[in-house]
Amino acid sequence: MKLSTRSRYGTRMLLDIALHSGEGPVTVMEISERTDLPVKYLEKLVRLLKKGKYIKSKRGPKGGHVLAKDPAEITMGAIVRDLEGGLSLTECVAGRNDCPKMPTCITRRVWAVATEAMLRELDNITLGDLMAEARDVNCQL
Repeated sequence: MKLSTRSRYGTRMLLDIALHSGEGPVTVMEISERTDLPVKYLEKLVRLLKKGKYIKSKRGPKGGHVLAKDPAEITMGAIVRDLEGGLSLTECVAGRNDCPKMPTCITRRVWAVATEAMLRELDNITLGDLMAEARDVNCQL
């Protein structure tokens, strides 16, 4: 299983906004320059992140984007679930197929346990945690 660019880029975008929030609203152009992510893709992510209530936007000459929540309240699990439209290692664990073996499938339990463990770990990491780590190592997004 791989995460899509939505999750990877969305997380980087949120981290960039969080790290530069002390400077006021952050523009997509600024994020693009710092992260080397395409402006067009970031503009699509803005809509998804606003819908998920992670960011708010301000229009005008001093406009841009700011976090809508405290970084300590934003978990990586929530971001990934929202941007991926859920997250399961298999379709059957997500309940998105009609496999006739589902009621008796022994291996399905393995995928369900692994999915739960992955989500539990992602839920234990917040945007605030990433901010602290980024500042400690002077990271480049």
